[in-house]
Amino acid sequence: MSDAGAQPPVVSGDPEPRSGSLPALRRGAVPAWLLFDWAAQPFFTLVTTFVFAPYFASAVAATPAEGQALWGYATAAAGLAIAVLAPVLGAIADRTGARKPWIAAFSVPFVFGCGLLYFAVPGAPGGIAIALVGFAIATLGVEFATVFTNAMMPDLVPRQRLGRLSGSGWATGYAGGLVSLVIALGLMAANPETGRTLLGFEPILGLDPVLREGDRASGPFSALWYLVFVLPLFLLVPDVPRRAVGLGAAVGEGLSDLARTLRMARANRQVFTFLLANMIYKDGLVALFAFGGIYAAGVLDWSSVEIGTFGILLTITGTFGAVIGGRLDDRLGPRPVIAGALVVLILCGLGLVSVDRDTVFFVIEVAPAAVGGGLFSTLPEQVFLVLGGVLGAVAGPLQAASRTLLVHLAPRERVTQYFGLFALSGKVTSFLAPLSVGLVTAATASQAAGMAVILAFFSLGLWLLLKVRDPRSAH
Repeated sequence: MSDAGAQPPVVSGDPEPRSGSLPALRRGAVPAWLLFDWAAQPFFTLVTTFVFAPYFASAVAATPAEGQALWGYATAAAGLAIAVLAPVLGAIADRTGARKPWIAAFSVPFVFGCGLLYFAVPGAPGGIAIALVGFAIATLGVEFATVFTNAMMPDLVPRQRLGRLSGSGWATGYAGGLVSLVIALGLMAANPETGRTLLGFEPILGLDPVLREGDRASGPFSALWYLVFVLPLFLLVPDVPRRAVGLGAAVGEGLSDLARTLRMARANRQVFTFLLANMIYKDGLVALFAFGGIYAAGVLDWSSVEIGTFGILLTITGTFGAVIGGRLDDRLGPRPVIAGALVVLILCGLGLVSVDRDTVFFVIEVAPAAVGGGLFSTLPEQVFLVLGGVLGAVAGPLQAASRTLLVHLAPRERVTQYFGLFALSGKVTSFLAPLSVGLVTAATASQAAGMAVILAFFSLGLWLLLKVRDPRSAH
């Protein structure tokens, strides 16, 4: 990955010669890079999944169905913009060299968009538009910043340690999501009927439960969290030197390079096949997390308390899974880790759709829930909880090993462009799996049948992945 005989320091801090293309790595550079995932993850955990999105659907939109549809449109619009622009921006950045200026530039709209979310007041004029615009702007900012942060990976550790670096990043992100979720649900977001948070406290800072200020504050809280914890990346992580190329020339040369990269990616059967596989199984993963809570609410009659607790469990198992997956990535290579994760997703996903209030694994009937039985007191709930926890544990390694595999397959001099294509492959059809779930659910009137469609995406992605050679076999 670097000049012959020169390697940058490893994650563990063992002294090794650095690459000649970078300044000497300062102590703490790798932990500072890992903190980007910690900084960014609360937005995905709080805003897109467990706090603001449910608040928007239930309290800001006219009906939950309308809220889900509008949220889907905003997600699709942001995803389309990311799909179109990420590879282009990556190509331009590869010409100008330095990546930190791009990360800083896209951090600004991210923070601004998160701040807007607080002003999405229930029943207020323009509340829907404010929420959707703020969410879309913040999504664009954090996704673009992530593209350039990922591109720093080859300059931080030797190639044989990329799996540990990537897995540690995902684990750090999961841990950040967990801590932020506990803070938001336990101290900020309160039930408007009881005025109490999940931990039974009154909201901090005088946040009004009736006006759902705790839910709305998840946006500014995510922005503040990001600003604090992204600073070490700018202070401690070295950047590649800025090249003496004007922006206009960089745009022209970058677009030309991108066109060549697209042709080469298409000609490079290994990269093309992997990006196609990544596109398909990432679509399935998007749908799984988008509909998992909805499925649990409909099939098991879970409330926000159960769903929030379930989310905390998934974050915990995801943290441990990402750490273990990173070690397996270094030991076995990224391709076997991705394949193994997909197999587990298929098996556990099949188990999830076999569960309802009265049945486990399609045929095992269970007694009805006892009145006052407590949290997760029935066998179907417990099976769902276990299978969901396993799914959470493999989702992190799947995504972490995917970006590691791209580093192994992509030409080093065009790694940012390829991460742009990686972002493209993860977003360009991100509407397809959720749309398929919706269509099948509507046609069959069965939530289980709709969720089962996701398994087809995982299966097809696995089949394509197995056509990609293991990069370890080339060394």
